[in-house]
Amino acid sequence: MATHLASASSITSFGSFLRRSKLDELPQLWNVFIGEMSLVGPRPNLFNQEELINERDSRGVYSVRPGITGLAQINKIDMSTPQLLAETDAKMTNNLNIYFYFYYIIVTVLGKGAGDRIVKH
Repeated sequence: MATHLASASSITSFGSFLRRSKLDELPQLWNVFIGEMSLVGPRPNLFNQEELINERDSRGVYSVRPGITGLAQINKIDMSTPQLLAETDAKMTNNLNIYFYFYYIIVTVLGKGAGDRIVKH
């Protein structure tokens, strides 16, 4: 299930801590290490997020390797807004250079961006 569709009551306090501290991203470093992901790039989507897949596909976002962080994440744009996310991903991939690559990493480490929204019920 996409995080933005999860109810806040289904998130444990430990899970909430992992998300706030971004420690939940550590397993993805393995994917970076083996070359399946980059540190910076569009976040991978779920197979059933058809609207997002179509929006990204039409903008050529899938021509780059997925990443852990990027322009959408530091601007708190998550998968609940597929068109805006795809537009932001395309803007990032079209303008990505060494400066922005490290900029996105640094501002992520410093805590900008909050990850996918959790719906509070």
